[in-house]
Amino acid sequence: MSTAQETRTYPALVQDLADQGLLDTRWRQVWEAVPRSQFIPPDIWRQLPDRCEPVVGTDDWLTLVNSDEPVVTQLDDGAEDGPGTATCSNSMPSMVAQMLALLGVEDGHRVLEIGTGTGYVAALLSERLGDDQVYSIELDPVLAQLAAEHLAGAGYRPHLRVGDGEQPFPDMGLVDRLVATCGLRHVPHTLIRQVRPGGVVVAPLVREFWSGALVQLHVQDDGTAVGPVCGHAMYMPMRSHRPVPHEIEGKGRPRAAGLDPALILDLGFSLYAGARLPGVRVTGGATADGARVWVSHPDGAAATTATGEEVWQYGPGFLWEEIEQAWHEYQALGRPDAEQFGVTVTDRGQQTWLNDQHAVIEPARA
Repeated sequence: MSTAQETRTYPALVQDLADQGLLDTRWRQVWEAVPRSQFIPPDIWRQLPDRCEPVVGTDDWLTLVNSDEPVVTQLDDGAEDGPGTATCSNSMPSMVAQMLALLGVEDGHRVLEIGTGTGYVAALLSERLGDDQVYSIELDPVLAQLAAEHLAGAGYRPHLRVGDGEQPFPDMGLVDRLVATCGLRHVPHTLIRQVRPGGVVVAPLVREFWSGALVQLHVQDDGTAVGPVCGHAMYMPMRSHRPVPHEIEGKGRPRAAGLDPALILDLGFSLYAGARLPGVRVTGGATADGARVWVSHPDGAAATTATGEEVWQYGPGFLWEEIEQAWHEYQALGRPDAEQFGVTVTDRGQQTWLNDQHAVIEPARA
Protein backbone atom coordinates (compact mmCIF):
# COMPACT_ATOMS: atom_id res chain seq x y z
CA MET A 1 0.00 0.00 0.00
CA SER A 2 1.22 3.52 -0.62
CA THR A 3 1.49 6.34 1.89
CA ALA A 4 -0.71 8.40 -0.43
CA GLN A 5 -3.47 5.78 -0.28
CA GLU A 6 -3.28 5.67 3.52
CA THR A 7 -3.36 9.46 3.72
CA ARG A 8 -6.56 9.59 1.68
CA THR A 9 -8.48 6.90 3.54
CA TYR A 10 -7.60 6.65 7.23
CA PRO A 11 -8.24 10.33 8.13
CA ALA A 12 -11.67 10.01 6.51
CA LEU A 13 -12.48 7.13 8.87
CA VAL A 14 -11.36 9.14 11.90
CA GLN A 15 -13.38 12.13 10.71
CA ASP A 16 -16.45 9.92 10.36
CA LEU A 17 -16.04 8.64 13.93
CA ALA A 18 -15.69 12.21 15.18
CA ASP A 19 -18.79 13.29 13.23
CA GLN A 20 -20.72 10.50 14.99
CA GLY A 21 -19.71 11.96 18.34
CA LEU A 22 -17.59 8.91 19.21
CA LEU A 23 -14.27 10.73 19.60
CA ASP A 24 -13.57 13.69 21.85
CA THR A 25 -10.56 15.88 21.09
CA ARG A 26 -8.10 13.75 23.06
CA TRP A 27 -9.26 10.45 21.59
CA ARG A 28 -9.24 11.91 18.10
CA GLN A 29 -5.56 12.75 18.54
CA VAL A 30 -4.96 9.16 19.64
CA TRP A 31 -6.75 7.64 16.65
CA GLU A 32 -4.93 9.92 14.24
CA ALA A 33 -1.62 8.73 15.69
CA VAL A 34 -2.44 5.00 15.41
CA PRO A 35 -3.41 3.91 11.88
CA ARG A 36 -5.45 0.72 11.86
CA SER A 37 -3.48 -0.65 8.91
CA GLN A 38 -0.39 -1.15 11.08
CA PHE A 39 -2.22 -3.91 12.95
CA ILE A 40 -3.86 -5.83 10.12
CA PRO A 41 -2.05 -8.80 8.51
CA PRO A 42 -1.87 -9.24 4.72
CA ASP A 43 -4.34 -12.15 4.66
CA ILE A 44 -7.79 -10.98 5.75
CA TRP A 45 -11.45 -11.78 5.09
CA ARG A 46 -14.68 -9.80 4.88
CA GLN A 47 -17.48 -11.20 7.05
CA LEU A 48 -20.57 -11.89 4.96
CA PRO A 49 -23.89 -13.19 6.38
CA ASP A 50 -23.12 -16.79 5.40
CA ARG A 51 -19.35 -16.97 4.97
CA CYS A 52 -15.99 -15.20 5.13
CA GLU A 53 -14.79 -13.86 1.79
CA PRO A 54 -11.04 -13.46 1.15
CA VAL A 55 -9.93 -9.93 0.38
CA VAL A 56 -7.64 -9.90 -2.65
CA GLY A 57 -5.60 -6.97 -3.91
CA THR A 58 -4.03 -3.97 -2.23
CA ASP A 59 -6.86 -1.56 -3.05
CA ASP A 60 -9.57 -3.86 -1.69
CA TRP A 61 -7.42 -4.60 1.37
CA LEU A 62 -6.96 -0.93 2.14
CA THR A 63 -10.62 -0.10 1.46
CA LEU A 64 -11.80 -2.67 4.01
CA VAL A 65 -9.15 -1.80 6.60
CA ASN A 66 -10.03 1.88 6.50
CA SER A 67 -13.78 1.35 6.59
CA ASP A 68 -16.10 1.10 9.58
CA GLU A 69 -16.33 -2.67 9.18
CA PRO A 70 -14.86 -5.60 11.10
CA VAL A 71 -11.83 -7.23 9.48
CA VAL A 72 -11.54 -11.00 9.97
CA THR A 73 -7.91 -11.90 10.64
CA GLN A 74 -8.13 -15.60 11.51
CA LEU A 75 -10.28 -18.59 10.50
CA ASP A 76 -10.82 -21.83 12.44
CA ASP A 77 -8.37 -20.91 15.24
CA GLY A 78 -5.62 -20.95 12.62
CA ALA A 79 -6.20 -24.57 11.54
CA GLU A 80 -5.92 -25.48 7.87
CA ASP A 81 -8.81 -26.98 5.88
CA GLY A 82 -11.42 -25.92 8.43
CA PRO A 83 -15.01 -24.86 7.69
CA GLY A 84 -14.00 -21.20 7.34
CA THR A 85 -15.41 -19.90 10.64
CA ALA A 86 -14.11 -16.51 11.78
CA THR A 87 -12.22 -16.85 15.08
CA CYS A 88 -10.42 -13.51 15.32
CA SER A 89 -11.19 -10.09 13.92
CA ASN A 90 -10.29 -6.45 14.22
CA SER A 91 -13.60 -4.99 15.38
CA MET A 92 -15.62 -2.20 13.77
CA PRO A 93 -13.84 1.07 14.57
CA SER A 94 -17.10 2.68 15.69
CA MET A 95 -17.60 -0.12 18.23
CA VAL A 96 -14.02 0.20 19.46
CA ALA A 97 -14.49 3.95 19.85
CA GLN A 98 -17.74 3.44 21.76
CA MET A 99 -16.16 0.94 24.15
CA LEU A 100 -13.16 3.16 24.82
CA ALA A 101 -15.45 6.11 25.50
CA LEU A 102 -17.46 4.01 27.98
CA LEU A 103 -14.24 3.12 29.81
CA GLY A 104 -13.84 6.77 30.79
CA VAL A 105 -10.06 6.56 31.09
CA GLU A 106 -8.15 9.44 32.63
CA ASP A 107 -4.44 10.28 32.78
CA GLY A 108 -2.67 7.91 35.15
CA HIS A 109 -5.23 5.12 34.83
CA ARG A 110 -4.08 1.52 34.50
CA VAL A 111 -6.10 -0.63 32.05
CA LEU A 112 -6.35 -4.37 31.48
CA GLU A 113 -7.53 -5.66 28.09
CA ILE A 114 -8.89 -9.21 27.76
CA GLY A 115 -8.16 -10.43 24.23
CA THR A 116 -5.17 -8.72 22.61
CA GLY A 117 -6.19 -9.87 19.13
CA THR A 118 -4.28 -7.82 16.57
CA GLY A 119 -2.91 -5.41 19.20
CA TYR A 120 -4.84 -2.41 17.87
CA VAL A 121 -6.80 -1.60 21.03
CA ALA A 122 -3.68 -2.04 23.16
CA ALA A 123 -1.94 0.45 20.87
CA LEU A 124 -4.75 3.01 21.19
CA LEU A 125 -4.65 2.66 24.98
CA SER A 126 -0.84 2.90 25.02
CA GLU A 127 -0.95 6.07 22.93
CA ARG A 128 -3.53 7.53 25.32
CA LEU A 129 -2.07 6.43 28.67
CA GLY A 130 1.51 5.29 28.10
CA ASP A 131 2.90 1.77 27.65
CA ASP A 132 3.45 1.11 31.34
CA GLN A 133 -0.23 1.72 32.15
CA VAL A 134 -1.59 -0.90 29.73
CA TYR A 135 -1.86 -4.66 30.25
CA SER A 136 -3.23 -7.10 27.66
CA ILE A 137 -3.65 -10.88 27.63
CA GLU A 138 -4.27 -13.24 24.70
CA LEU A 139 -4.96 -16.99 24.80
CA ASP A 140 -3.77 -17.84 21.27
CA PRO A 141 0.06 -17.82 21.21
CA VAL A 142 0.23 -17.21 17.45
CA LEU A 143 -2.08 -14.20 17.67
CA ALA A 144 -0.19 -12.97 20.74
CA GLN A 145 3.13 -13.11 18.88
CA LEU A 146 1.72 -11.25 15.86
CA ALA A 147 0.19 -8.61 18.14
CA ALA A 148 3.52 -8.12 19.92
CA GLU A 149 5.21 -7.64 16.55
CA HIS A 150 2.55 -5.16 15.41
CA LEU A 151 2.86 -3.19 18.65
CA ALA A 152 6.66 -3.13 18.63
CA GLY A 153 6.68 -2.11 14.98
CA ALA A 154 4.43 0.82 15.81
CA GLY A 155 6.61 1.81 18.76
CA TYR A 156 4.46 0.49 21.65
CA ARG A 157 5.46 -1.89 24.42
CA PRO A 158 2.57 -2.47 26.82
CA HIS A 159 2.60 -5.39 29.30
CA LEU A 160 1.63 -8.46 27.25
CA ARG A 161 0.86 -11.99 28.40
CA VAL A 162 -0.11 -15.25 26.74
CA GLY A 163 -2.76 -16.96 28.83
CA ASP A 164 -6.37 -17.44 29.84
CA GLY A 165 -8.13 -14.09 30.21
CA GLU A 166 -10.40 -15.52 32.91
CA GLN A 167 -7.38 -15.97 35.19
CA PRO A 168 -5.67 -13.08 37.03
CA PHE A 169 -2.92 -11.25 35.17
CA PRO A 170 0.29 -12.10 37.12
CA ASP A 171 1.94 -9.40 39.25
CA MET A 172 -0.33 -6.65 37.96
CA GLY A 173 -2.24 -5.49 41.02
CA LEU A 174 -5.59 -3.75 40.76
CA VAL A 175 -6.35 -1.70 37.66
CA ASP A 176 -8.67 1.26 37.17
CA ARG A 177 -10.34 -0.03 34.02
CA LEU A 178 -10.91 -3.37 32.29
CA VAL A 179 -12.12 -3.89 28.73
CA ALA A 180 -12.98 -7.24 27.15
CA THR A 181 -12.64 -7.41 23.37
CA CYS A 182 -14.21 -10.87 23.15
CA GLY A 183 -17.80 -11.90 23.79
CA LEU A 184 -18.56 -13.26 27.26
CA ARG A 185 -21.48 -15.56 28.09
CA HIS A 186 -21.13 -14.15 31.61
CA VAL A 187 -18.68 -11.78 33.28
CA PRO A 188 -16.34 -13.95 35.39
CA HIS A 189 -15.92 -12.61 38.90
CA THR A 190 -12.18 -13.15 38.45
CA LEU A 191 -12.26 -10.14 36.11
CA ILE A 192 -14.10 -7.97 38.63
CA ARG A 193 -11.58 -8.84 41.35
CA GLN A 194 -8.79 -7.31 39.26
CA VAL A 195 -10.43 -3.86 39.22
CA ARG A 196 -10.32 -1.44 42.14
CA PRO A 197 -13.53 -0.24 43.82
CA GLY A 198 -14.82 2.68 41.76
CA GLY A 199 -13.30 1.22 38.61
CA VAL A 200 -15.13 0.39 35.41
CA VAL A 201 -15.50 -2.81 33.36
CA VAL A 202 -16.73 -2.63 29.74
CA ALA A 203 -17.57 -5.93 28.06
CA PRO A 204 -19.73 -7.37 25.28
CA LEU A 205 -22.04 -10.13 26.47
CA VAL A 206 -23.19 -12.87 24.11
CA ARG A 207 -25.78 -14.91 25.99
CA GLU A 208 -27.84 -17.78 24.60
CA PHE A 209 -30.90 -15.64 23.84
CA TRP A 210 -29.01 -12.41 23.23
CA SER A 211 -27.67 -11.33 19.90
CA GLY A 212 -25.04 -9.33 21.83
CA ALA A 213 -25.14 -6.52 24.40
CA LEU A 214 -22.52 -4.06 25.63
CA VAL A 215 -22.40 -3.46 29.39
CA GLN A 216 -20.64 -0.83 31.50
CA LEU A 217 -20.14 -2.15 35.03
CA HIS A 218 -19.05 -0.09 38.04
CA VAL A 219 -17.12 -2.00 40.69
CA GLN A 220 -18.50 -1.54 44.21
CA ASP A 221 -16.73 -1.57 47.57
CA ASP A 222 -18.15 -5.03 48.33
CA GLY A 223 -16.59 -6.57 45.21
CA THR A 224 -19.76 -6.66 43.13
CA ALA A 225 -20.15 -4.84 39.81
CA VAL A 226 -23.32 -3.13 38.63
CA GLY A 227 -24.16 -1.23 35.48
CA PRO A 228 -26.37 -0.64 32.47
CA VAL A 229 -26.66 -2.17 29.05
CA CYS A 230 -25.30 0.37 26.55
CA GLY A 231 -26.64 -0.99 23.29
CA HIS A 232 -25.85 -3.77 20.87
CA ALA A 233 -22.40 -5.30 20.41
CA MET A 234 -21.37 -8.40 18.48
CA TYR A 235 -18.02 -9.95 19.33
CA MET A 236 -16.56 -13.40 18.79
CA PRO A 237 -16.86 -15.34 22.03
CA MET A 238 -13.98 -16.08 24.36
CA ARG A 239 -12.93 -19.62 23.45
CA SER A 240 -14.06 -21.08 26.78
CA HIS A 241 -17.41 -19.28 26.35
CA ARG A 242 -18.29 -20.72 22.96
CA PRO A 243 -21.74 -22.36 22.87
CA VAL A 244 -22.08 -26.13 23.21
CA PRO A 245 -24.47 -27.79 20.71
CA HIS A 246 -27.85 -28.85 22.08
CA GLU A 247 -29.02 -32.40 21.46
CA ILE A 248 -32.60 -32.29 20.16
CA GLU A 249 -35.05 -35.07 21.01
CA GLY A 250 -38.14 -36.50 19.30
CA LYS A 251 -40.04 -35.90 16.08
CA GLY A 252 -41.39 -32.53 15.07
CA ARG A 253 -44.91 -31.46 16.09
CA PRO A 254 -46.50 -28.72 13.96
CA ARG A 255 -48.82 -26.01 15.23
CA ALA A 256 -50.30 -22.85 13.77
CA ALA A 257 -48.21 -19.73 13.27
CA GLY A 258 -48.06 -17.50 16.32
CA LEU A 259 -45.65 -14.81 17.48
CA ASP A 260 -43.71 -13.31 14.57
CA PRO A 261 -40.12 -14.51 15.12
CA ALA A 262 -38.84 -11.13 13.93
CA LEU A 263 -40.05 -9.71 17.26
CA ILE A 264 -37.85 -11.94 19.38
CA LEU A 265 -34.70 -10.63 17.70
CA ASP A 266 -35.18 -7.20 19.31
CA LEU A 267 -32.42 -6.68 21.91
CA GLY A 268 -34.80 -5.38 24.57
CA PHE A 269 -36.94 -8.51 24.37
CA SER A 270 -33.84 -10.71 24.11
CA LEU A 271 -32.55 -9.30 27.39
CA TYR A 272 -35.87 -9.91 29.12
CA ALA A 273 -36.48 -13.37 27.67
CA GLY A 274 -32.89 -14.40 28.26
CA ALA A 275 -33.34 -13.72 31.97
CA ARG A 276 -36.76 -15.38 32.13
CA LEU A 277 -35.76 -18.44 30.08
CA PRO A 278 -32.14 -19.26 30.97
CA GLY A 279 -30.53 -21.81 28.71
CA VAL A 280 -32.83 -21.11 25.76
CA ARG A 281 -30.69 -20.40 22.69
CA VAL A 282 -31.81 -18.45 19.62
CA THR A 283 -30.14 -18.73 16.22
CA GLY A 284 -31.26 -17.43 12.86
CA GLY A 285 -32.01 -13.91 11.77
CA ALA A 286 -33.83 -11.51 9.53
CA THR A 287 -35.05 -12.54 6.07
CA ALA A 288 -36.62 -10.62 3.20
CA ASP A 289 -40.06 -11.41 4.63
CA GLY A 290 -39.34 -11.08 8.34
CA ALA A 291 -37.22 -13.65 10.16
CA ARG A 292 -36.47 -17.35 10.51
CA VAL A 293 -35.29 -18.70 13.87
CA TRP A 294 -34.35 -21.90 15.62
CA VAL A 295 -34.63 -22.03 19.42
CA SER A 296 -33.38 -24.82 21.65
CA HIS A 297 -32.68 -25.80 25.27
CA PRO A 298 -30.20 -28.25 26.82
CA ASP A 299 -33.11 -30.49 27.93
CA GLY A 300 -33.74 -31.41 24.28
CA ALA A 301 -36.64 -29.04 23.63
CA ALA A 302 -36.56 -27.00 20.42
CA ALA A 303 -38.75 -25.07 18.01
CA THR A 304 -38.36 -23.48 14.61
CA THR A 305 -40.51 -21.10 12.62
CA ALA A 306 -40.43 -18.25 10.13
CA THR A 307 -42.61 -15.19 9.66
CA GLY A 308 -46.05 -16.33 8.52
CA GLU A 309 -45.22 -20.03 8.77
CA GLU A 310 -46.35 -22.73 11.18
CA VAL A 311 -44.27 -23.61 14.22
CA TRP A 312 -42.52 -26.97 14.53
CA GLN A 313 -41.67 -28.08 18.06
CA TYR A 314 -39.44 -30.92 19.25
CA GLY A 315 -38.61 -32.69 22.48
CA PRO A 316 -40.25 -32.18 25.87
CA GLY A 317 -42.63 -29.35 26.64
CA PHE A 318 -43.76 -26.46 24.46
CA LEU A 319 -40.78 -24.15 24.08
CA TRP A 320 -42.40 -21.74 21.62
CA GLU A 321 -45.34 -21.19 24.00
CA GLU A 322 -42.85 -20.29 26.74
CA ILE A 323 -41.33 -17.66 24.44
CA GLU A 324 -44.79 -16.33 23.60
CA GLN A 325 -45.57 -16.06 27.32
CA ALA A 326 -42.35 -14.10 27.85
CA TRP A 327 -43.39 -11.80 24.98
CA HIS A 328 -46.78 -11.12 26.63
CA GLU A 329 -44.97 -10.24 29.88
CA TYR A 330 -42.59 -7.97 27.99
CA GLN A 331 -45.50 -6.20 26.30
CA ALA A 332 -47.21 -5.71 29.68
CA LEU A 333 -44.05 -3.99 30.90
CA GLY A 334 -44.31 -1.50 28.02
CA ARG A 335 -41.72 -3.18 25.77
CA PRO A 336 -38.73 -1.52 27.50
CA ASP A 337 -35.69 -0.53 25.46
CA ALA A 338 -32.40 -2.37 25.86
CA GLU A 339 -30.88 0.61 27.68
CA GLN A 340 -33.43 0.17 30.51
CA PHE A 341 -31.81 -3.13 31.45
CA GLY A 342 -28.70 -3.68 33.50
CA VAL A 343 -26.47 -6.39 34.92
CA THR A 344 -25.11 -7.20 38.37
CA VAL A 345 -22.09 -9.49 38.81
CA THR A 346 -21.23 -11.08 42.17
CA ASP A 347 -19.12 -14.01 43.30
CA ARG A 348 -22.31 -16.09 43.03
CA GLY A 349 -23.10 -15.29 39.40
CA GLN A 350 -24.79 -12.73 37.18
CA GLN A 351 -28.29 -11.24 37.19
CA THR A 352 -30.24 -9.06 34.78
CA TRP A 353 -32.46 -6.27 36.06
CA LEU A 354 -34.92 -3.74 34.65
CA ASN A 355 -34.79 -0.01 35.49
CA ASP A 356 -33.45 -0.61 39.01
CA GLN A 357 -30.65 -2.90 40.17
CA HIS A 358 -32.96 -4.28 42.85
CA ALA A 359 -35.65 -5.20 40.28
CA VAL A 360 -33.99 -8.46 39.26
CA ILE A 361 -35.73 -10.47 36.55
CA GLU A 362 -36.36 -13.90 38.02
CA PRO A 363 -36.17 -17.01 35.80
CA ALA A 364 -39.40 -18.75 34.84
CA ARG A 365 -37.53 -21.84 33.65
CA ALA A 366 -35.10 -23.86 35.75
